[in-house]
Amino acid sequence: MLDQSDQASLLLIAPTGGGKTMAGFLPTLADLHEIPRARLHTLYISPLKALATDIKRNLRTPVDEIGMDVRIEDRTGDTSYTQRRRQRADPPHILLTTPESLALLLSYEDAPRMFDGLQRVIIDEIHALAESKRGDQLMLALSRLQSIAPDLRRVGLSATVEDPDGIARFMACHPQETTIIHADPGPDPDIAMLETDIPPPWSGGGGKYAIPAVLDQVRRHNTTLIFHNTRAQAEIFFHHLWLANEDQLPIGIHHGSLAREQRLRVEQAMVDGSLKAIVCTGSLDLGIDWGDVDLVIQVGAPKNVKRLVQRIGRANHQYNAPSKALLVPANRFEIVECKAALDAVYAHDLDGDPRPPGPRDVLCQHILACAAAGPFDAETLYGEVTTAGPYADLSPEAFEKCLNFCATGGYALRAYDRYQRLVFRDEQWTLRDPRAAAQIRMNLGTIIDTETLKVRLKNRGGGTPLGEIEEGFAATLTPGDTFLIGGQIVRYEGLKEMTVEVTRNPSDTPKIATFMGTKFATSTQLSDRIMEIFQQPSWPNLPEHTASWLALQRDRSKLPEPDRLLIEAFPHDGRAHTCVYGFAGRNAQQTLGLLLTQRMEQQGLDPLGFVATDYATLIWGLSPLTDPEPLFDPQNLREGLETWLAGNAVMKRTFRNSAIIGGLIDRMTVGKRKSGRQATFSSDILYDTLRKYDPDHLMLDITREEAMKGLVDFSRIEDMARRRGGSIDLYTLDRVSPLAAPLFLEAGRVPVKGRAEERLLEEAAQNLMETAGLDQIEPAPKRWAVPF
Repeated sequence: MLDQSDQASLLLIAPTGGGKTMAGFLPTLADLHEIPRARLHTLYISPLKALATDIKRNLRTPVDEIGMDVRIEDRTGDTSYTQRRRQRADPPHILLTTPESLALLLSYEDAPRMFDGLQRVIIDEIHALAESKRGDQLMLALSRLQSIAPDLRRVGLSATVEDPDGIARFMACHPQETTIIHADPGPDPDIAMLETDIPPPWSGGGGKYAIPAVLDQVRRHNTTLIFHNTRAQAEIFFHHLWLANEDQLPIGIHHGSLAREQRLRVEQAMVDGSLKAIVCTGSLDLGIDWGDVDLVIQVGAPKNVKRLVQRIGRANHQYNAPSKALLVPANRFEIVECKAALDAVYAHDLDGDPRPPGPRDVLCQHILACAAAGPFDAETLYGEVTTAGPYADLSPEAFEKCLNFCATGGYALRAYDRYQRLVFRDEQWTLRDPRAAAQIRMNLGTIIDTETLKVRLKNRGGGTPLGEIEEGFAATLTPGDTFLIGGQIVRYEGLKEMTVEVTRNPSDTPKIATFMGTKFATSTQLSDRIMEIFQQPSWPNLPEHTASWLALQRDRSKLPEPDRLLIEAFPHDGRAHTCVYGFAGRNAQQTLGLLLTQRMEQQGLDPLGFVATDYATLIWGLSPLTDPEPLFDPQNLREGLETWLAGNAVMKRTFRNSAIIGGLIDRMTVGKRKSGRQATFSSDILYDTLRKYDPDHLMLDITREEAMKGLVDFSRIEDMARRRGGSIDLYTLDRVSPLAAPLFLEAGRVPVKGRAEERLLEEAAQNLMETAGLDQIEPAPKRWAVPF
């Protein structure tokens, strides 16, 4: 049992299946057994609604066996309005919820009555929350809870923590320290690369080539989870897996864009043990204990060691039993990446980036939520906020700027009545209009949904819900088009009341629906391990075809090194090509392509386009690169980024997200939800207005910070330049190098509009004139018109 009598917070790091969740609850059960009470005792926070439901089911068993009179309830977005209202008036002994639901509960004026006397809060999978704004929102909520219940004790639970001290600081009630307990890690996992009869293709991410071998593994095991990095890849793989499933093995698919009804059916089938395999994504990453899973297959390089360890832990979910997993590299380069990930797992080397200070848009939302709960003193609230780990170093000036923004909207917006939300009255800040509290509550949360449309089978009864697709993808569909969703091919029939109506259709060439979800980039630590593999004299642990490929690269050019930047320049198909091996992740390499082509355009190199992967950027144009040094000057790169971002859609998209979180734009109003076009239109007008009249506005500052570390990932470009220390190796070759060749097969090419297009048109016109012999004709003398 965890004795937490002398510390404010405790972090328990234990392997999956080690019983850490039950260990977190044991002190609660002991307290409630010794001293029965009628009030809320323990709050359990999880990042997934399904995880809360699973814990409720597992916790109910020992409570019933002991015969304790303990109420255990969950509260998520799926909880009915009647039950949510009753829970506020008469809370259970143990409440299982999510960060968003907790923030909403604390925004009511009766929150002190509900949480008064709260003894314990358990934060499950804390590493997952710490990686997003949901974690920052949660820590601010806990700072408020601590003020209501000063004796509150915090317990953080995780199986994958790369920086225990960092997580301890994140969850601590500043300045009190967190006690860290490391449980016995148990045996190393049984993990290897799946052997297939044919090697992976040179490019692509679907893993279709491995389906016969995957099906063979499914037959040999009780239940297999087949993880993919994106929802689209999961749909494609499930489709081909089902076509090859001649034995009619029961196989399901599970991801966040499927209809809730379909996900629940798959989850129940897992509990019942009636599925042989489930093709899934991050929706099953975390500690849900469903079914007799004895094998995990990761299709595609995991991109992140910590995520791989988390997924491996889904197999043999019990203490002292090794988890069994197989990696399926989707293409030839991913063989090296999978080998690097295997080495990291066995070395217990988890990856992770340093945690930045708490984002200010989340703080603005918290201030408004506090105002919805009642009047507050600014100095007291500032002291409370700085007890949250992410905001421990927040300056009084930064807090005051956020408070002023919440009160008036900022200098350029203070004249507009709708942004006058707070007033200073009777020595406290309070809502200017108490009716605004409902609007604030409706817009709480840090998850920004991509605008989606519901998909339903067409029939008279309204149709069976299948899931959601992104609005942009739906706009490309015309009646008769087919696409994949939920593992089945459907035919687009039309749009009715913002719902995509479809019928089942056995087409052989469906489109791939676009789904919202995270696109992972290879972590810095994993990239470093890949380059360490490159430096080995030979590669006996890699397949022969991969070792021969790397040896050929070393012979004809060079393999990238950790402390130097490799650039190759070579001709191909009548164009000059430049390949930059930055190993900075796909977002950063994409940004690098934008910045380098911008600089090349200025230098007269006439770039035509580029394509990026996690490890390289390939640029093609009309003139060869001879001197790369000016392109990689850190100051020039940053100035180029600022210029590019200033009028770019990336900034407007980032501004919209931060403005929604910060409360400047409402995603929902009383009685209805704004459409994506409405919210975008409003944010674009605000963005242009603030840039023109208030360039130092808080929300613009936040937008710059978010863009730098988010969509463009500029910090990894700067880190790449810093670690290389200006050491650049330019290899001028007479043909495509072996390592660059797969980039020519990559999708997602980005054209560059510039001088090169004009030059190509001029050359084409000249060639046409020469072919027609018109270049031999002397130009006619000019005739001047003479007025009469």
